[in-house]
Amino acid sequence: MRIALVSMPWHALEMPSLQVGLLHSLLTRERPAADTVTEYHGWLRRAEFLLTHSDGELTPREYMTVADDQVFDGFGDWVFSGCLYDDEQWGVEQLTAYAARTGTSVDSVLRMRPYASPFIAEAAREVLASDPDVVGMTSTFLQNVPSIALAREIKRIRPDVVTVLGGSNCDGVMGHALHRNHPFLDYVVRGEAEKTFPGLLAHVERGTAPADVPGVCSWDGGTSRANREAQGTLPIRLLPSSDYDAWREDIESSPVAEFVEPKLVVEGARGCWWGEKHHCTFCGLNGSLMEFRSKSGEQLWSEITRLVERHKLLDVITVDNIISMDYFRDFLPRVADSSWDLRIHYEVKSNLSREQIALLARARVTHVQPGIESLNSRVLGLMDKGVSGARNVRTMRECENYALTCVWNYLYGFPGERDEDYTDVMDQLPALRHLQPPNGATRIALERFSPHFMNPALGFTTRRPADIYRHVYQLPMEELADLVFLFDAPAAGIRGEVEQRLVEEIDRWAAAYPSSRLFLEPSADGDDALVIHDERQGWPQRTHRLTHWQAAAFRELDHGRTLLALRRHLAGAGYHIPLDTLDGWCRQLLADGLVFRDGETVLALPTQAVAVRAPGQDIWLRTGSPAPEGVA
Repeated sequence: MRIALVSMPWHALEMPSLQVGLLHSLLTRERPAADTVTEYHGWLRRAEFLLTHSDGELTPREYMTVADDQVFDGFGDWVFSGCLYDDEQWGVEQLTAYAARTGTSVDSVLRMRPYASPFIAEAAREVLASDPDVVGMTSTFLQNVPSIALAREIKRIRPDVVTVLGGSNCDGVMGHALHRNHPFLDYVVRGEAEKTFPGLLAHVERGTAPADVPGVCSWDGGTSRANREAQGTLPIRLLPSSDYDAWREDIESSPVAEFVEPKLVVEGARGCWWGEKHHCTFCGLNGSLMEFRSKSGEQLWSEITRLVERHKLLDVITVDNIISMDYFRDFLPRVADSSWDLRIHYEVKSNLSREQIALLARARVTHVQPGIESLNSRVLGLMDKGVSGARNVRTMRECENYALTCVWNYLYGFPGERDEDYTDVMDQLPALRHLQPPNGATRIALERFSPHFMNPALGFTTRRPADIYRHVYQLPMEELADLVFLFDAPAAGIRGEVEQRLVEEIDRWAAAYPSSRLFLEPSADGDDALVIHDERQGWPQRTHRLTHWQAAAFRELDHGRTLLALRRHLAGAGYHIPLDTLDGWCRQLLADGLVFRDGETVLALPTQAVAVRAPGQDIWLRTGSPAPEGVA
């Protein structure tokens, strides 16, 4: 059979589609004599189309604004909904009302919409140029409506072509709702397509019903049937490495190339080992596939080696929701010992040790997403994050020490949170201006598959499909309730003045960070004193000198200590300091912004390296980074 694998907008421009590349490799391995596989990189073609047909007005920058910044507004899907419903005015009134309520700009998407129908027509022609028997499309986040619109156009031109939709947007009841509401989708695959797609193709080839293929939705006359989803998950170690040859050829010859820096995408693990034990209450990722599975470090490094050598690219994005802790033993040391100047992105847990963060840095991990989310221990408990506020601040400090760009969002709006959970932290945010700020303060969304959604007793007892879908789908509310990922519920937690202050404090933090530094160094006099240089915006420019027991105590606060623990450690070093003396000293440190206090824990804030920051870049260069014991 001839199979076309398709990924539509709004995939990131600088990266290949992992799903398309993986399925291409899998079909080559599993059905080498049966299939001819082609790829259609619809996200790349869309950016090219906009650039060309708008005479350069709609550049890849506008494309990426929709793809990156407006995911939770549904704008990418809205652009194509007029094409899907044969009405260019469909949803315009709803979109305009949404923009007015939220204060969100819609100028670029309004300018993009007239190009949607011509693009879908061109995309269908290009996909059909390879004369496919089957068109398989992958859908995540804002790829639903563009993919459905393409399937509709393909079936209009060639009714005999079999259309298949899969991806995370098709998980669970969402997949069945997508299928039964869109008759031009012949099949929808729910769950891991690597497990089911080859089996489905065998049935298509034979002309038989796929009744034995888990998770597949198919038509029985005019009725949509959904097979029970697969029990258990696919061992990820059995999957081949992705084939990116077609993507590399496309992007090298694309007019979009001058706007992007291509990056490789790899997958070392699926699921979440923390979520298996303590599912973060707000998180809807992984859906029905929470079970954590990872490749061996040797296998992952072998895949990266092959891709880097083949494509001559050194930027590597891992899509793992959380790093396998085994990789600190069997993967990261391999990368650290290599001679390649890689730049790797990883999602990690925020309670990593200094030694682990140092190893990440040695292994050319320059960009981490540690899931910090909050700096208050009580709110972190409401999230079931398994980490304290002080530990999160410590992680931020160590990322600063070891040149790791640390990306995170400050989340709020949890049932049970109190104003004082935020005011205590906000009073201390000015002291953190030398550490990397969050991208912003964001009220949590109610996501399908999250504990908040699955268990209304956690606080969100009333919910409805999110407001953004009013300007996306022309479907009744009961169908949207099964189809969508995001839901609206009455706001929980902080609001009003406290919410506004949080947003403003974080904006001030972001503005001050590029020119703020707070770092310590040993005394030049050769004694055991510590010298702390304060160069933060909003603080007096001054130097603090700590000697004797105060220097020893401050070194202990580097780990985060309660006063009782601090007193005990000092006594072990020969300093017997009364508790009230320590308390008064720590209060002064807090007033000077040299420590962060989280409940009973006091944490030292100065870094041990001087940051050299390149404006406009997300990679930070530092000098004098410490090498902890046991790390070369």
